[in-house]
Amino acid sequence: MTALIESSTRTPRRRRTYSPWASLVVLCAGTLMTILDGNIVTVAMPAIQNDLGFSAPGLAWVVNAYLIPFGGLLLLVGRLGDLLGRKRMFAAGLAVFTVASLLCGVADSQGMLIAARAVQGVGGAMTSAVVLGMLVALFPEPGEQARAIAVFSAVGAAGGALGTFLGGALTQALSWHWIFLINLPIGAVALFAAIRVLAPEPGAGLGKGADCPGAALVTGALMLGVYVIVGSGDRSLTVTLLLAVLTLTLFAAFTLRQARAARPLLRLRLFRSRLLSGANGVQIAMIATMYGFQFIGALYVQRVLGYGELLTGTAFLPAPVAIGVLMLGLSARTIGRFGAYRVLLAGLTLIVAGMALLGRAPADGSYVTDVLPPLLLLATGFAAAMPALTGLAMSGAREEDAGLASGLFNTTQVVGGSLGLAVLSVLAANRTDGLLARGDALVEATAAGYRLAFGVGTVIAVGALGLAAAVLRPRHG
Repeated sequence: MTALIESSTRTPRRRRTYSPWASLVVLCAGTLMTILDGNIVTVAMPAIQNDLGFSAPGLAWVVNAYLIPFGGLLLLVGRLGDLLGRKRMFAAGLAVFTVASLLCGVADSQGMLIAARAVQGVGGAMTSAVVLGMLVALFPEPGEQARAIAVFSAVGAAGGALGTFLGGALTQALSWHWIFLINLPIGAVALFAAIRVLAPEPGAGLGKGADCPGAALVTGALMLGVYVIVGSGDRSLTVTLLLAVLTLTLFAAFTLRQARAARPLLRLRLFRSRLLSGANGVQIAMIATMYGFQFIGALYVQRVLGYGELLTGTAFLPAPVAIGVLMLGLSARTIGRFGAYRVLLAGLTLIVAGMALLGRAPADGSYVTDVLPPLLLLATGFAAAMPALTGLAMSGAREEDAGLASGLFNTTQVVGGSLGLAVLSVLAANRTDGLLARGDALVEATAAGYRLAFGVGTVIAVGALGLAAAVLRPRHG
C-alpha cells in the first residue's frame, strides 16, 4: 500500500527540452572544423612537399585525396542521414574526422598522409551532408530560419578564409603537422556537445529508401567525376575525355535506376523544384569563382608580391572579418527586407566586380591597391549571396527530403570548388609556361597567368549572375 502511495505521488520525469540555438552552435562548430581543414592546407603545401618529398604532381593528392571521397559520398550520406537519423550521422562523422585528423598530424610518409586525408574526406562528408537538413528542421519559422542560415553561412564562409591565415601561422610558428592536430580539441568538444545538445532523430529507417545498387552507381559517378576534375591537369586530353564519358555513363545508369526503383535513393522529383535545381546550378559557378580566387589569389600574393606564409595568411584576414560582420549583422535583415532574390543578385554583382578588378593584377602590384579592394568586394558579395542562395535552395525541398537536399547542395559546392581550382590553375600554368618558353621573365609570366585565370573567373561569375536572374526570379500569383 505504501509503495502504491509513493508511486502515485512521485513527480513525473520532466521531458528534456533542446535549444535550437544551442544546436546551431554545435552544427556550426562541426562545419567550421571541416571547412577550416579544406582551406588550411593551401599555405602549408610547400612545407609538406619539402618534409615528405612529394613531387609536384604528387603534392596535389594531399588535396585530391580529401576532395574525392568528400564530394563522392555527400549525396549518399545525406540520404542515409534521412533514413538512420541525422544526429547519428553528424556525430559519427565528427568522430571519424577527428581520428583521421590525428593520423594526418602524425603522418611521416606520403602514403600515410594521403590515406588519412581520404578518411578525413569520409568523415567530412558524413558531417557536412546533413547539416542544412538539421538546420531547416530546427528553425521552421521563416524569420528565425533566415537568421540561422545567416549565422551558419557566416561561420562557413569566414572559416574558409580563416583557414588560409591559420595555415600560414601554424606552419611558420610550429610545423605543418599542427594544421591537422588543431582539429583534435575542436572535434572532441563538438562531438561531446553534439551528443548532449542535439535532439535525437530516429530517422525513417533503411527500409524506406536503401537502394544499394543506386548508392553504388551515384557514389562511383561522383567520386570519378571529382577525380576527373581535380586531376585534369595531370593527364592527356584523351584520357580525361574517356573518364568523363565513363562518369556520364554512370550518372545515366543511376538516373535510369532511380526512375525504376521501388524505393529510390534519390527521388527524381527533387529536381522538379525550380528553386532547388537553379540554386545548385548557380552555386557551382559561384563557388568555382570563389575557390579559384582563394587559391590563385594566395599564389599571386606569394609568388608575385613575394609574401611569406604568415604574411599571406594575414593578407587574407580581412575577408573572414568582413564576411562575419556582414552576415551576422546585416544578412538576415537585408534578406527579410528586400527578398533573397534581390540580395543574391546584388551579391553576385559585387563578386563579378571583384574578379574583374583582379583581372588587372600587375607584376609590380601592391597589396593595398591591387589585392585588398577586390578582396573586400568579393567578401561583401559572398556575404550577401551565400545565405540568400542557401535559403532559396532549401525552400525548394520537402521536409522528408531535407537531408538529401542538404547533401546535394554540399555536393554541388564541392563540384564547383573542384572545377574552379582545376580549370583556373591549369589555365594559369599553361599561360605562364608559354610565356616562359618565349623568354619572358618569371614574375611577369606568372602574373600574366594569374590575370588570365582571374579573367576567366570573371566570366564564370557573370554566368552565375545571369543564371540566377533568369531562373530564380520569384513567381507571383
